[in-house]
Amino acid sequence: MHILLSSLETGISMRYTSTRNSGVSVAASEAICAGISADGGLFVPESLPWLSYNQIKTMTKADYVSRCAEIVGAFADDFTHADIMSCVSKVYTREKFETDSITPIYELCDGMYMLELWHGPTCAFKDLALQLLPRLLTMSSQKLGRGRTSVILVATSGDTGKAALEGFRDVPGTKIIVFYPENGVSSMQKLQMVTQQGDNVDVCAIKGNFDDAQAGVKAAFTDKNLISRLADGNMEFSSANSINWGRLLPQIVYYISAYCDLLRNDRISCGEHINIVVPTGNFGNILAAYYAKKMGVPVGKLICASNSNNVLTDFINTGVYDRNRTFSTTISPSMDILVSSNLERLLYDLSGCDDARVKEYMDELARTGRYQVDEAIKTGIDESFWAGWCDDEGTRAAIRDIYENYSYVCDPHTAVAVNVYRQYMEKTGDTAKTLIASTASPFKFAGDVLEAIDGEKPAGDEQRYIDLLVSKAMTPAPRQITRLFDMPERFSASCEKDAMPEYILGALGLR
Repeated sequence: MHILLSSLETGISMRYTSTRNSGVSVAASEAICAGISADGGLFVPESLPWLSYNQIKTMTKADYVSRCAEIVGAFADDFTHADIMSCVSKVYTREKFETDSITPIYELCDGMYMLELWHGPTCAFKDLALQLLPRLLTMSSQKLGRGRTSVILVATSGDTGKAALEGFRDVPGTKIIVFYPENGVSSMQKLQMVTQQGDNVDVCAIKGNFDDAQAGVKAAFTDKNLISRLADGNMEFSSANSINWGRLLPQIVYYISAYCDLLRNDRISCGEHINIVVPTGNFGNILAAYYAKKMGVPVGKLICASNSNNVLTDFINTGVYDRNRTFSTTISPSMDILVSSNLERLLYDLSGCDDARVKEYMDELARTGRYQVDEAIKTGIDESFWAGWCDDEGTRAAIRDIYENYSYVCDPHTAVAVNVYRQYMEKTGDTAKTLIASTASPFKFAGDVLEAIDGEKPAGDEQRYIDLLVSKAMTPAPRQITRLFDMPERFSASCEKDAMPEYILGALGLR
């Protein structure tokens, strides 16, 4: 059933350009297949669809599948509506997600709402995009007549890896290799990855942090020798990280859908502005909320929440991005990032699509580890964003407080968002209704959550932690997690960060 298509269409074909070369102009299928532009830039839409209040009202009557199909279709108009509907209707189902609403909203207290994004196959928000991306990628490859195997390279700080592995598992015409920092993910996140099933999957730890893994993956996309070797084997690279527009696009959907749900449930009136708080490290999740705001969703402030790796907080507050700082390993590992790749897309937008300036900033970052934006960009940042951070002590305090006051158990990443949101309210006095992006199930971090609530981590292993947390949460543990303990560990490889190209060739049988 068409709900939005005619009203979103502008009569102009949706094209994508590169943040580092605005002369690039490709269709959605090409952007999704490539993952990253040949010049090293990220693909961005040349324009954004606009949603009027009346269109948002109409969307409140639709379910998640219909909303998603229309929004994705507006950004990928080289596909038919039937093509897009075929993809999304097979992804957002009760077989894959625990709830009919897909992204349920829990009212924590008056004006404060948890947007639960973790009811998918791997209990993390990444599922919402990484269940759909493989279908979009496969359809894009077929549309372009490439006939090559897509090799999906992924760098993960914890959640993306498992979500991508599960999404691409045994998808025809694909192979996926995931790199994670050896000592930079939780024990549960590691268990999820090393037990992954599928004939086309591979997992490798690297001796370094997430930024090292991410830098290695991005370098592979422009490594001429690697590209040539893959071509000889009838293969080509693509990405499942949020540098791929096909990963970011489905994330825009759930912010638009959440506003519709608040409206449908009479929690807000149409046109009422809300704030959105997002715990983020790579800036992709909050960038999706920014695009939803630019499309017409009434959003006041986008509140960027960081842990001790607070490079984004400093950037938003000062206009200086400086990764030259101590890297911290925290209890919110998916945010342990110092190089936020998706920030490049925001810079492109706020600079008036000045590709030369963005390239200068990225070159300076690669050369010196820092850059400073001009006053016009800083003003644009201030108009939409507010930022704060907290350390592990503040994270634990937020988990404990939420449990004691609301009988609600949240994971450490969501707790960072709650802590920073309270900072925001205290400093600004803004009491607008607010969505907090809850990005992972607490059962993925059971030991740390129990320690936060009780003051100490109980004796035992991960399985016992989960059993104890069940009694706190008064809900069964997700079956996606409990079944892991009976699965064999398949992957134990590790390599130095400089050895990633050789590992890739070996994993693909090209060495």
